[in-house]
Amino acid sequence: MWKLTGPIQHISSYHAELTRIRRDLHAHPELGFEETRTASVVAAELSSYGVDEVHAGIGRTGVVGVVRGRLNVEASLDGPLNGAADSCVRAVALRADMDALPIKEDSDFPWRSGRSGVMHACGHDGHTTMLLGAARYLAATRNFAGSVYCIFQPGEEGLGGAKAMMDDGLFERFPADWIFGMHNWPQLPSGKIGLAPGAMMAAADRITIKVTGDGGHGAHPDMTIDPVLVSAHIITAVQSIVARNVNPLDDAVVSICALQGGDLSAMSVIPRQVTLVGTVRTFRAEVQALIEKRLGHIVQSVAQAFGASAEMHYERIYPATINTPQAAHYAAEVAAELVGDAAVVRDLPPSMGAEDFAFMLQAKPGAYLRLGQGSGAGGFLHTPRFDFNDAVLPLGAALYARLAEKVLSQPIGAML
Repeated sequence: MWKLTGPIQHISSYHAELTRIRRDLHAHPELGFEETRTASVVAAELSSYGVDEVHAGIGRTGVVGVVRGRLNVEASLDGPLNGAADSCVRAVALRADMDALPIKEDSDFPWRSGRSGVMHACGHDGHTTMLLGAARYLAATRNFAGSVYCIFQPGEEGLGGAKAMMDDGLFERFPADWIFGMHNWPQLPSGKIGLAPGAMMAAADRITIKVTGDGGHGAHPDMTIDPVLVSAHIITAVQSIVARNVNPLDDAVVSICALQGGDLSAMSVIPRQVTLVGTVRTFRAEVQALIEKRLGHIVQSVAQAFGASAEMHYERIYPATINTPQAAHYAAEVAAELVGDAAVVRDLPPSMGAEDFAFMLQAKPGAYLRLGQGSGAGGFLHTPRFDFNDAVLPLGAALYARLAEKVLSQPIGAML
């Protein structure tokens, strides 16, 4: 268990209030770019904490709270520095996501979702609440130089809300030098913190394949070109890409996750067209390009071999989430300060899941962390019984806050 000292002790004094906010958000989930109520709650809470500025409507429903420190730049440094004022980190951004998922909740919590078919199955309600807790602490103490930008982002679940905020001028209006984000992780015990000095999450690409044949009667397949059969061969063939084309030392996934064709009530009708949808996950751009090229070749060749035609659309959704090594090292040191070195996993294996915080890490140096919450809150992410573990709210909020405090006391040269 973490020590009740410093920011954790301070934030623990309003743990009950954070729990109330988190459960209220859980009971009122909103899908990506529809987070109007959530954004209103966030803006109202930030204003009540006395942050210096609250900006809403960024990237449609995003919110940014600005907190300025009470220390001057030179006084915040631990030692002398040539050109101190110009060489210091002047602003740090902290990011949390706000959106829910189109999943029907299957729980009996008093705070379960009040919207049918929509729930916080990924813990974004907890992320939002932790960043609110950090903003409250930072606004009350202001024990840092420069500015902290608390970014509450919409539309993370496949909609690219991070990019939407950036396209709306996020970093021009709030020019952070460094950025940090985090996600709860049920596979880590409560109170542990994990990260890596490189890849944290994979790039996520969407593939759509339309196979066209010549439909007809199922009892006379010789008079047809069966797109269902062609699709089955494509599904099998594309699995050869990772097994036989990708270097065994590189991680990659090709999954065909949906197939649609024909009518379930028409048992003897071979359809004219079948659509396949799937995903590709990679960490390196070279592997991503290789898979895209091989998919195109296989889809076309298999279809032609059967006398059918096929069309593939390859869409790059999210890039890989890659931590800046120096920022990851620094974040690990901050985490160890809060929970002890033994509770920090510094070489956490990357996940093949994806995260649009990747766009922000392409624009700014920074790091993405995993906050352990244990598996006792209803299972893994994106499942109908998932719930955020409220016990870790003070720790997550303190981690956000302490990252900002510590980074804003460092010269840029010490961070790079």
